[in-house]
Amino acid sequence: MSVTLHGPVWDQACDALASSCPVMARLIAQAPGERLTSHGEPYLTLARSIVGQQISVKAAATIWGRFEAAVGGVCPAAVLDAGDEALRGAGLSANKVTYLRALSRHAADGHLDVAALAAMDDEGIVQQLVTLPGIGRWTAEMFLIFHLLRADVFPLGDIGLLAAVRKHLTDLPDGTKLSPKEAAAIGARWQPWRTVATWWLWRSLDPLPVAY
Repeated sequence: MSVTLHGPVWDQACDALASSCPVMARLIAQAPGERLTSHGEPYLTLARSIVGQQISVKAAATIWGRFEAAVGGVCPAAVLDAGDEALRGAGLSANKVTYLRALSRHAADGHLDVAALAAMDDEGIVQQLVTLPGIGRWTAEMFLIFHLLRADVFPLGDIGLLAAVRKHLTDLPDGTKLSPKEAAAIGARWQPWRTVATWWLWRSLDPLPVAY
């Protein structure tokens, strides 16, 4: 049974991390009371994740605002009705326009079965979502974190996570990249709360809390 970070579980996870890891204790103390939040809408979480692929949190927020304004509120019908020129004008690449349209068609046709997904384990959900165009492992993991609030996700394809682990938990000099394998070994200490550790590591790098 997968654990989710609803209600007091978030606080329980933070307490466990802080008591077992001095780095986590320091990061959590820097922003007391903050927590992971969900938008509560699966389509929006996936759409936000597509927009945020391979760009900074700040850039993603800016483009999302322009995208939202261009379509008059992001929903499957609005995205499918919008012209390519309007979507590209919001700052979306041609590939991201294609991916957002594919997601919107999937949702509009009633194929985004969140109840069925929620009944799966984490890896099963990833394997189901990556069958959609433009949704790779990272995007699926953002769905696990930000929509389903799964407790033990560690997105090793995330550049920000790797940078934060390198910064706070290694002696590697600036400019030296940490490999996903090395990060996985370090992150093992945070099980079964690796989602929470990831969120605090992201938070340590950016004044804007990550949200998808």
